[in-house]
Amino acid sequence: MLYNLFQYLDQLDIPGAGMFKYISFRSGMALIFSLFISTIIGKKIIERLQQMQIGEIVRDLGLEGQMSKKGTPTMGGIIIIIAIIIPCLLFARLGNIYMILMLITTVWLGAIGFLDDYIKVFKKDKEGLHGRFKIIGQVGLGLIVGLSLYLSPDAVIRENVYMQSSENGEEVVNYMPENIKSTQTTIPFFKNNNLDYADLVSFLGDNAQTAGWIIFILITIFVVTAVSNAANLTDGLDGLTTGSSAIIGVTLGILAYLSGHIAYASYLNIMYIPGTEELVVFASAFIGATIGFLWYNAFPAQVFMGDTGSLTLGGIIAVFAISIHKELLIPVLCGVFFIEELSVMIQVAYFKITKKRNNGQGKRVFKMTPLHHHFQKPGNAGIDALIQRPIQPIPESRIVIRFWIVGLILAVIAIVTLKIR
Repeated sequence: MLYNLFQYLDQLDIPGAGMFKYISFRSGMALIFSLFISTIIGKKIIERLQQMQIGEIVRDLGLEGQMSKKGTPTMGGIIIIIAIIIPCLLFARLGNIYMILMLITTVWLGAIGFLDDYIKVFKKDKEGLHGRFKIIGQVGLGLIVGLSLYLSPDAVIRENVYMQSSENGEEVVNYMPENIKSTQTTIPFFKNNNLDYADLVSFLGDNAQTAGWIIFILITIFVVTAVSNAANLTDGLDGLTTGSSAIIGVTLGILAYLSGHIAYASYLNIMYIPGTEELVVFASAFIGATIGFLWYNAFPAQVFMGDTGSLTLGGIIAVFAISIHKELLIPVLCGVFFIEELSVMIQVAYFKITKKRNNGQGKRVFKMTPLHHHFQKPGNAGIDALIQRPIQPIPESRIVIRFWIVGLILAVIAIVTLKIR
């Protein structure tokens, strides 16, 4: 919105109007505005939620300090969504295909999460929106994103070609002369090895490229569904999902900037993706929104994001990574989310297997899942679990900070993988 206005003013030689041409300036402004919205305006929204008595419904799971959370305002994800959308509308180039997809993702999953929270809070149904409807919504979004990247003429890459100079033997990276539609993605840790999904079905001959796009769309659907649900499962301790998402947002912003700048992309031997530099504006708004929300969501939380926020954050991270062709980095970058989701899958699978073998008496691997709750349970709680450590429960705030540290280490590793290539 403001980008187009100041572009026009720049043509009239208005002093300072040209600042809006720079990603750095617009990203900085997006960060400042999102911080302002999430902290100042966010406080007003929290007060309004308290007046409406929109409190968290807490089940007694025998965790220390758990019942003190009862009545804490939920649906605070509204703050995050508003703090992302408004700065993007003001400072981003809204004609950019990647920005359009990110805004659709924010609104789409925000609406699904809001409906889930609404049913829990106002309809007094602790199950919320039925799981199948959540999955349908996530699959629908993945389909929209995948098809958009397939059909849009603006969603292109310029393939990097690694070679050695015949004159002095130096390693150089050249780029193909034209932008192309491609199903290539970045493989971490491997040098000069972009994976093309079409190569997986090369036996189809002339139809391989079309089949490659089908594979890409299916992977997009899987990644969107998996990461949004993983973020939702991680949202169980004060500030855990919020802080982890902020760390991931910083990393994604760096990756988007590098991918959208041909000089840096060449230096790191990664594909150049024109237009993804605009995602730095979105990443800045995302970072500001999560950090601002953390002001109220840190232990002890004054507000919870609910599914309105957690589903949205996970979906944003997934679509962002797909847009910059870094979806294979997600297991590393989103390692905290991945471990939380994996712990639930292991727990359920092991319980079902042992239940069949032991005449209906199932056993557990962890004392409780998602994994962060395992550390809150004492080892002598009488739970038949394979892993009993730690014996003494760990305070919630310490668990959260340690998970943040793990997330920070994983984020550094994710960035380092580019240079390792």
